Amino acid sequence: MKAAITAGDGEVQVVERPDPRVPRAALVRVTAAGICGTDLKVLGGKVAALRPVVLGHEVMGRVEVPAPGSAIPAGARVVIDPSVHCGQCEVCLRDLPHLCPNGGLMGRDFDGGFAGLVAAAPERLHVLPDEVSDADGVLVQMLTTCVHAQERLRPRLGQSGLVVGLGATGLLQVRLLAARGVAPVIGVSRSAAKRALAAGLGATITAPPADALDVVRDVTGGAGVDIAVEAVGHRDALVQAMTAAGPGGTVLIFGTIAPAADGLPTYDWYLKELTLVNTRAARPRDFTSAIAAIRDGVVRPGSLITSTYPLDDAAAALAASARPDQIKVTLSIGQAAS
Repeated sequence: MKAAITAGDGEVQVVERPDPRVPRAALVRVTAAGICGTDLKVLGGKVAALRPVVLGHEVMGRVEVPAPGSAIPAGARVVIDPSVHCGQCEVCLRDLPHLCPNGGLMGRDFDGGFAGLVAAAPERLHVLPDEVSDADGVLVQMLTTCVHAQERLRPRLGQSGLVVGLGATGLLQVRLLAARGVAPVIGVSRSAAKRALAAGLGATITAPPADALDVVRDVTGGAGVDIAVEAVGHRDALVQAMTAAGPGGTVLIFGTIAPAADGLPTYDWYLKELTLVNTRAARPRDFTSAIAAIRDGVVRPGSLITSTYPLDDAAAALAASARPDQIKVTLSIGQAAS
């Protein structure tokens, strides 16, 4: 099979690899995969990872060989949960399998889905109903991270919200906040095109970063927002979210902020009694919620796909995904008989 691999040196190679053979696992013929910022960090050697490694953790496909005894048959269209966990440690037993210290992630700790075939335990497979298109299906895993964040955030009808950063996940946060009755929802981005997308997904008003705090003051009568989401992964965005939050507000730190991010307005934590909510990855049950949200028409993540490349052009696809004019880049990897 073909697979896109990296040694973490910034280079991507599409090579021939043996088909995976894992006892008691299902064999999934990969049809499509999404490209995530984590893939770029693994590619550039910025995170610890298996070397070399097949990239990719946003993966969908069709079951080619079912796992022994599994209820998921050959031909089933599935999305793969990219995380593994031991199920036995204290963290797992506290219903936090996504935080398992013994766990790992496809495309980082073990080979990922930028390949023709992937072997996966049957409990990591989530069947996609017919109502979920392939375009939406390939982005289910990305949506699960937003669903998980929203569950920790617990937005309520009538609250006001702000989303700083309107990349793919920021736009999904806008949509999910609006769907839960948060109003107004203010979307912040330097990109006029992304602000226009946010307006179409439920943002009441949008603004560039330079105007965001003035807009928040105008819209909330100076009170600040109830919910502020940082969806960039940059200190300045978190500062803006914390500053925009009103007394008793909640700040969702969705982006991955560098450990050395200093200069935060920490006095605001005290002065406004802010609640800071962090979030990481997703739980297995978040896949059920995300698939249901797509099936029921709450959200259409596939509408955020701006470019699709064949697996042979994986290097070009990864380069494109780093460009600010792209929202979400995917790979078309193969087709399997239904």
